[in-house]
Amino acid sequence: MRILLKKVRIIAPGQALDGQVRDLLVEEGIIRKIAEEINTDAEHTFFKENIHVSPGWMDVFSHFCDPGSEYKEDLESGSKSAVAGGFTGIMVIPNTCPPLESKAEIEYVIRKSQYLPVNIFPIGAVSRELGGKALAEMYDMKQSGAIAFSDGILPLQSSGLLLKALQYVKAFNGIIIQIPDDTGISHHGLMHEGIWSTRLGMPGKPAIAEEILVERDLKLLKYTESRLHFTGVSLKKSVDLIEEAKSAGLHVTCSVTPYHLMLSDENLQQYDSVYKVNPPLREEKDILALRKALKEGIIDCIATHHFPQDRDSKEKEFEYAGEGMIGLESCFGVLGNALDDLTAGQKVQLLAVNPRKIFGLPIPEIKEGAEADLTLFDPDEIWTFEKKDIRSKSENSPFIKNKLRGKPWGIVNKKSFYTALSI
Repeated sequence: MRILLKKVRIIAPGQALDGQVRDLLVEEGIIRKIAEEINTDAEHTFFKENIHVSPGWMDVFSHFCDPGSEYKEDLESGSKSAVAGGFTGIMVIPNTCPPLESKAEIEYVIRKSQYLPVNIFPIGAVSRELGGKALAEMYDMKQSGAIAFSDGILPLQSSGLLLKALQYVKAFNGIIIQIPDDTGISHHGLMHEGIWSTRLGMPGKPAIAEEILVERDLKLLKYTESRLHFTGVSLKKSVDLIEEAKSAGLHVTCSVTPYHLMLSDENLQQYDSVYKVNPPLREEKDILALRKALKEGIIDCIATHHFPQDRDSKEKEFEYAGEGMIGLESCFGVLGNALDDLTAGQKVQLLAVNPRKIFGLPIPEIKEGAEADLTLFDPDEIWTFEKKDIRSKSENSPFIKNKLRGKPWGIVNKKSFYTALSI
């Protein structure tokens, strides 16, 4: 298949053609030619004003619910969501049924996703049956293609088990992913503990539940000299602790969700369960601290925490509603709203370059002879996010009907050209 991209601005931080406007010809998945003008026949010719092209974006924490809960999402529908959001690579969490806890489940995900538009990288479970008590077969999973290890939405509570896991993955330079949440403190909380939880009469999740786990995990990381990634950091204190650890030379990285950069606990005034997430939405001061940390490079990348919930799981009393929101399709636009002063290059660094650096994947190059792994986007387009823009099986997003800044238009991956309209 021949794909011709006309007059696209290349955004590839650190690469030779960064910032230049060129035509790109892709043939059978390889960038054959880059020039100021290319005139040739192609199965797909794409031209639109102000379109930028970058290395394909990658999300580091998504739930595709496959196997076990395919009525919420499956690998195929999740990959369509990824395309609509401009992503060519997705790391999927192990909270499935059965969990991704052995090489059989890892190979299932890799085999089932090989013909999908995006590259799907399974995260293997740290503990057996995600029970937090005994280590899973991490080495076997690594050999079968697991990109990292985590108990996903069930952060490891046992210091002893996390210590063993951090020591174990050192043998193959692996990395552990944690959501920072001490569930012994936050178990009964429904939202951030603060003024709004008091006004609304809802039990709160204290900020200290996140702070304690971050501090504990960093001490274990220092002891083991291993590698750790926090995802979904939501507090100024967490950022301060991580910055201090980085300065001390620890191998720690972290990611933030788009919604933690945009929404606060004040959004829960109507008891709308679409805002029920974990870690919970925090106060305005934390939002400002997260934005600042992202600009300063303390926060390394974006993680959508794409977490589909069917209608029955969300349309019920707040206490009993499921946690999470979908985030792939709206990610870039929400990021544009929250941080409209970031350059296109800075956004690509957060979405495409840093995730691959952290998890040891090669960064796609935009040069002749390179394999085409590309995202097409307009960083300035103002558009309204509608239900018709969602490709997920679920619709649990608070951003429906919102105007967003920045729109993904398609991807070139696996020898083909995909847009939200074509999948």
